[in-house]
Amino acid sequence: MPLLLLDLDNTLVDRDAAFRTAVADFLAQHGLPDSDLAWVMAIDTSGYTARHEVAAALTGRYGDVVPTTNIRALLDNGVADHVVLAQSSREALSRARADGWTCVIVTNGRTVQQEAKIRNTGLDQLVQGWVISETVGHKKPEPEIFHAAAATVSIPLAGAWVIGDSPHSDIAGAEALGLRSIWVTDGKPWSQDSYQPTHTAKDVASAISHAMRKQG
Repeated sequence: MPLLLLDLDNTLVDRDAAFRTAVADFLAQHGLPDSDLAWVMAIDTSGYTARHEVAAALTGRYGDVVPTTNIRALLDNGVADHVVLAQSSREALSRARADGWTCVIVTNGRTVQQEAKIRNTGLDQLVQGWVISETVGHKKPEPEIFHAAAATVSIPLAGAWVIGDSPHSDIAGAEALGLRSIWVTDGKPWSQDSYQPTHTAKDVASAISHAMRKQG
């Protein structure tokens, strides 16, 4: 049974769009300048900045007018409350499962947040399993998290496809394990010299379709 290992944030779901919406609501709720949206997004760096660093930056800027509980709520729940699953992604996952693929989400992050995104979007009904770095104690690109994903569904890791938007976490992780990979570009150029994805795709639906064609 072929195995698809899929990244969550900015691959299966548009994490940045959800955070942008949450931040815009936060600014409006507290009467803060709309122009601060760009500043918050830059501080966040697509979720790669450590949460405590983002919290410290927001507290330093807004702490006199915004309760710290509200800042924590933005960072803990903002994305999960606003994230959506594109219809094209939903349909691609459904086609893959109907074609006999096993789909597992492999994501870095905190368990409560990531599981909230998975359940709020209905991804829990579309994939056969997921592994989250906080839960398993290993982060992509460490090989252990990919092995844990395969073990979750009792399928050998060899022959799996890895789909994700991060050159370092997803594509380098696949390369180290000898797995085929598809980089979801989101319009960005590939900039790594030491390794390459097996294929590039504009979005996760196209990536899933490509893996299905190649496997067939």
